[in-house]
Amino acid sequence: MVSKEHLQMVATHLAAENEHRMEDTLATLHTACVFEDVPMQRIYNGREGAREYYAAWWHAFDLKVGGGTRHFTDEGLMIAETRYVGRQVGDFFGIPARQRPIELQLAVVIGFRDGLMNGERFYYDLLSLLRQIGASPDELQLDSRPE
Repeated sequence: MVSKEHLQMVATHLAAENEHRMEDTLATLHTACVFEDVPMQRIYNGREGAREYYAAWWHAFDLKVGGGTRHFTDEGLMIAETRYVGRQVGDFFGIPARQRPIELQLAVVIGFRDGLMNGERFYYDLLSLLRQIGASPDELQLDSRPE
């Protein structure tokens, strides 16, 4: 089951994430965490993988995460329905910044291990995101990294 401590860990994580405080965000994650961006078909392993994931999104977007609902499973998973709100401010996997606003609904599955978050699996509508920033799927360069 998800405990009060897990909920507090998620709150601490979201506060750090929304302020783009990398080290504080990573401190909420288990060293063996796994991040899976399902629409982009990318998996990031460990805290260094999480660092890469956050760096890519924070470089590309000035985002805040919030709102929505949370659901809990008997296996100790939390499923959050939430949204990203912000603006594209940097390159996003080869798509140059166009300063366009975004509002993206997503679902995130969060697991826990040893009192920390054990990763996140993200589900969102990639086509909607691309449409909002004025791009097409053909423009994505999944091998590119933020500067």
